[in-house]
Amino acid sequence: MRIRTPAVAGMFYPKEKSKLEDSINQSIANKFGVGKIKQNNERIFGTICPHAGYMYSGPVASHSFSSITNQEFDLAVILGPNHWGIGCNIATMKECSWETPFGSVEVDSESAKEINQISKIIEIDYFSHTREHSIEVQIPMLMQFYKKPFKILPIILNEQDYESMKEVGTAVAILAKTKKIIIIGSSDFTHYEPNEVAYKQDSSLIEPILKLDVEEFYQILNERRISACGYGAIASTMVACKKLGAKQGKLLKYATSGDITGDTSSVVGYASIVFT
Repeated sequence: MRIRTPAVAGMFYPKEKSKLEDSINQSIANKFGVGKIKQNNERIFGTICPHAGYMYSGPVASHSFSSITNQEFDLAVILGPNHWGIGCNIATMKECSWETPFGSVEVDSESAKEINQISKIIEIDYFSHTREHSIEVQIPMLMQFYKKPFKILPIILNEQDYESMKEVGTAVAILAKTKKIIIIGSSDFTHYEPNEVAYKQDSSLIEPILKLDVEEFYQILNERRISACGYGAIASTMVACKKLGAKQGKLLKYATSGDITGDTSSVVGYASIVFT
């Protein structure tokens, strides 16, 4: 079995276990963090979660992970954009474990083979995942919040167009019919705009997400040219959750890097959203 070693440990989050625990606890305690773990017993099909460095997006991300601590799943399907543009258009992987400062998490190879059979646009390719942070940063957080055993199914997206993401989301929903799954769509929102612009842009894009309206989501994304990097991860998560029975999205927290750091001149937007 191959080992997928961390690409951004020591940069996006600490590489030492004790310092990583401290970083997550600081995210929780931050004024934009969740504060304390909430006992949420309603069915959550999936979540949208940011993927920047923990010092920036960790407080917002803590809301997503806190919300799923009471869910029952043994497979986390994590979808994220491929910022490096390497490898396949859309790829999962098999026969691999992901190394983290908290230990290793195994990829569910059977699910990888199954989703590849469901949709051939989801290829199996290790190389596509080697440098990317959008999926990697979710795993230590998930391990810290969710204490039961689980495997992962990473799906990385170079291609994020509407039709492809409908197919990916549908494939995830089919897979979920026979497995206990949580779906995590990894994305940041507006990039490198003034704080007030980011709030306005992202508010307009979050509105169709909460309605689970994928067509309107793409329409607003394109019309307003919103620079959400993982828009395909958001869309495919919406498609899958709606097919599985989700009726709405709920915005748990929105904040920007400017809110966290105090520098509001050029910020990145972060949102924590769950689908119920």
